[in-house]
Amino acid sequence: MKNTFILLGSFIVCCCGTSQNSPVADKQVDTNLSIKADPIVSTYAESITANELKDYLYTFAGDEFEGRDTGEPGQKKAAEYLKEQYKRIGITSPFGEDDYFQEIPKSYFRGGIKASENVLAFIEGVEKPEEIVVLSAHYDHVGVDASGNIYNGADDDGSGTVALLEIAEAFAKAKKDGKGPKRSILFLHVTGEEKGLYGSRYYTENPVFPLENTVTDLNIDMIGRIDKHHTEKEKNNYIYLIGSNRLSTELHDISEAVNSTYTKLDLDYKYNAKNDPNRFYYRSDHFNFAKHNIPIIFYFNGVHEDYHQPTDTPDKIEYDLLAKRTQLVFYTAWEVANREKRLVLDKDKK
Repeated sequence: MKNTFILLGSFIVCCCGTSQNSPVADKQVDTNLSIKADPIVSTYAESITANELKDYLYTFAGDEFEGRDTGEPGQKKAAEYLKEQYKRIGITSPFGEDDYFQEIPKSYFRGGIKASENVLAFIEGVEKPEEIVVLSAHYDHVGVDASGNIYNGADDDGSGTVALLEIAEAFAKAKKDGKGPKRSILFLHVTGEEKGLYGSRYYTENPVFPLENTVTDLNIDMIGRIDKHHTEKEKNNYIYLIGSNRLSTELHDISEAVNSTYTKLDLDYKYNAKNDPNRFYYRSDHFNFAKHNIPIIFYFNGVHEDYHQPTDTPDKIEYDLLAKRTQLVFYTAWEVANREKRLVLDKDKK
């Protein structure tokens, strides 16, 4: 997650940007939404396992990828790794053939950052293929320091990156079995988040699919650890949700309902307050979708003592909890992708 605050002026400009979706204020949203447990859906969710996440993460957050600094060789290796995983799983690129990269030129970045790329994979919907559910996570981190210390970024955001791979595999199994999804799913691994949300901004300025067809962005950034507010055993079955009710009451209600039915995590909205001094809502890639009036949820475990330190390593991840949080995102994406109607937009983004 980006650790520097964007200037207030940037907030104002972004929040006043052009809306791609029109708010729907006249439709009532069911605030008592309930979802019946479906054993078929659970079968795919349960294919998301702690062991597979661990196997992915020990590779992805290993020294070979040299801290995945934007534009540097380690980030390029990480992009190739993601591409190869999607090919292995059998999920294609939206660009066709062997091209999974959305190239971002050097001129787009400031501060001498080299050219980089987002990594995209795509499952086409069977009934409403033109409507897109985006699942995002940034795969870059902060590289290697002057002393040679590698910042592996296991939690930030290796955890979100490998979560997307597991969710993608679950959806691929469902598609193979003839179980949807109705809407298309775009798995979007963005670059340059740590430098200033570059990859997600580039995507939303140069969308592969029209933003007006984008139903939601479910963004995962740091979901593998426990923060200081939840260290007691009875408190650590949690996840912070940010932004779920900012643009769509329905998205918030779906999120609550799937959690109540399936994962039963404690959903903590501490950082969702509009006066939250941390301003987390503005500090990860979902914000570049939200400023275009696309409903979002930001999944987050909070900061910890290893945040942006060389000690953010795979051995410190809570893998069972990571699996459960990943399943929550899967269930939410499944529900949004397979509902009869797309999400109702009923909130003012300002």
